Amino acid sequence: MKNYSAEFLGTFWLVIGGCGSAVLAAGFPALGIGFHGVALAFGLTVLTMAYAIGHISGCHLNPAVSIGLWAGGRFPATQLLPYIAAQVIGAIAAGGVLYVIASGAAGFDVTKGFASNGYGAHSPGGYSLLAALVCEIVMTAFFLIVILGATDKRAPAGFAPIPIGLALTLIHLISIPVTNTSVNPARSTGVAIFAGGWALEQLWLFWVAPIIGALIGAVLYRFIGSEKN
Repeated sequence: MKNYSAEFLGTFWLVIGGCGSAVLAAGFPALGIGFHGVALAFGLTVLTMAYAIGHISGCHLNPAVSIGLWAGGRFPATQLLPYIAAQVIGAIAAGGVLYVIASGAAGFDVTKGFASNGYGAHSPGGYSLLAALVCEIVMTAFFLIVILGATDKRAPAGFAPIPIGLALTLIHLISIPVTNTSVNPARSTGVAIFAGGWALEQLWLFWVAPIIGALIGAVLYRFIGSEKN
């Protein structure tokens, strides 16, 4: 239960920090952090939590990461469902807290998106379903390669949170205009439930694409990272 509780708290922090920065601070008059700040916020959530709970649960914070670590031979199948459940519940709880905070401002309109992920008319840059699908698959695949490489027993010990956090920042810098960046089904679910409407209708892609990408990344790392010649 300590592992699952850690995953709940870690994913809660990721959604509050990442989605919270997008909803509350990205467009704030005069002092808004913009999408660069949102990208950094997501990276910082993972970096800080990796040091806080990495030694407890591994700090997955993401169903796609848990599935990718399982496919990469780093995580037991028996813990997949409990981890995913803890992550999704943590994300939804954070979405609820964020909704309460955001709705305290005059003019708040959750139907504008609430940091939800989308494609087509709901993509920040108007990107198509195919573009969104490819982007999410590729970004998640490389995220898993970074995670598996940084946590490899042959990698320098104690530094893994840094490249992993920076990788997530880079992923957001690339893909916020395309999908508002998911690479994490729990993160997508946590806000889509409160946004409703189109966000829930398009949520399927932000489960399917990250999971496919995670599996691809795990297979690629098992090939390039194998100690066998």
